[in-house]
Amino acid sequence: MHLPTLCHRQHHALVSRRDFLRHTGAGFGAAALSTLVADEAHGATAPHHPPRAKAVIQLFMLGGASQCDTFDYKAALQKRSGEKVAFKVTGGTVSSPGPVLGSPWEWKRHGQCGRWVSSALPHLAGCVDDMAFLMAMHAPTSEHSAGMTMQVSGFLTPGFPTVGAWVDYAMGNESRELPAYVALPDPVGLPWSGKSAWTNGFLPSMHQGTMLKPSSDNPVPDLFAPKSAAFATGDAQRNGLALLRRINQRHHQSAPDDSRLEARIASYELAARLQLAVPKVLDIQGESAATRKLYGLDDSLTEPIGKNCLIARRLVERGVRFVQLWVGSGLNGAAGNWDNHGDVTPGSDFQKMCVRSDKPIAGLLHDLKSHGLLDETLVIWTTEFGRTPYSQGSKGRDHNGNTFVSWMAGGGVKGGASYGESDEFSYAAAVNDTMCYDQHATMLHLLGYNHEKLTFRHNGVDRRLTDVHGKVVHELLA
Repeated sequence: MHLPTLCHRQHHALVSRRDFLRHTGAGFGAAALSTLVADEAHGATAPHHPPRAKAVIQLFMLGGASQCDTFDYKAALQKRSGEKVAFKVTGGTVSSPGPVLGSPWEWKRHGQCGRWVSSALPHLAGCVDDMAFLMAMHAPTSEHSAGMTMQVSGFLTPGFPTVGAWVDYAMGNESRELPAYVALPDPVGLPWSGKSAWTNGFLPSMHQGTMLKPSSDNPVPDLFAPKSAAFATGDAQRNGLALLRRINQRHHQSAPDDSRLEARIASYELAARLQLAVPKVLDIQGESAATRKLYGLDDSLTEPIGKNCLIARRLVERGVRFVQLWVGSGLNGAAGNWDNHGDVTPGSDFQKMCVRSDKPIAGLLHDLKSHGLLDETLVIWTTEFGRTPYSQGSKGRDHNGNTFVSWMAGGGVKGGASYGESDEFSYAAAVNDTMCYDQHATMLHLLGYNHEKLTFRHNGVDRRLTDVHGKVVHELLA
């Protein structure tokens, strides 16, 4: 198994899964396999410095959430609404910007830190003293798939390991019953790039995310035999495992360095444990009525994201390292996500997305804190890019990669802090701009890893999550 190192690749002192197979000729099916390699399966490497966080929940607002109508208040935007301003079009997708579009939402300062938040997010407004804001994020694209891919992997092009895969690779798995990296798609559908949004890329296959759909009749695809498969008896399973053992043995002899076999073995071992663990994680009947209300499970509009947020808390308290939670789907164009070209006013799809996620995410922060988990769980709220301060049509906003807002909470960040500023209209990053590399570097730092030293050798290059970029934003650390 490839392991992170400080400079050069080092040999692991323990017997690796691949070595075990090479010397015994065994494939899947040996009951002792999990025990023999438990140490390796559970941890990858020691951190580079003392960690502040042990888990991450990444909340992704799919579609490009408008910073102009959520967290980035600009007096000039409100005052000059309706005027024509000569914006230099670099981040939008229309050639002729419309008039300045003042935010249709009421703005107030909140918390001891005095953070401006619009009335579109009343519940999150009450959490600002726990949040640290990156106010001048930007991306080199305003195309959805590329922007999303960059935020989750650090690269515009697909195929690179996602953040969760890097965390899994670095930290290993704390839980024996659950995967280290879990993806919770929005119940309405998958992201723009589908399941590749939680890919392992060139990292060993065992580090890919495991999709969990709590509201589905089949939360983990193929984990349990369908009711129609009456032939899937205990004897049939044992016969199938014996066949797999022979097939895996032949495959390993012909391709001993193929990490996919390792991943399949780990997957089958984990699947057996998941059959017992997943029903327990998803069984929220034991949660109090107050907790269920906190997440909005009593409202049909907030219940889908609220349930995913509650499951995210239950996952991290059971040792899952990285939970990737999606708000929005890419299945129906601009519908069902934050891609609000047509309307950002009250009653619009923009408001629906705010309502769907505002109370559940605020509930997650409160619940993590009440369970004593917020200090050791880093929560990240982000999106692929922002929106334009000028109108598209009459009431909507176009894509804008020049600036957007992201925030972090818990896990060693300084609540109420902020870093960076956009220009007077919230059109472009102006002061202390940041990119995904900086947020990823800060995340790894809080987990105990130096982003420049956490590498994986691939095609003769020591690859890293932040490529050749990134700096830790120390101004946001507690």
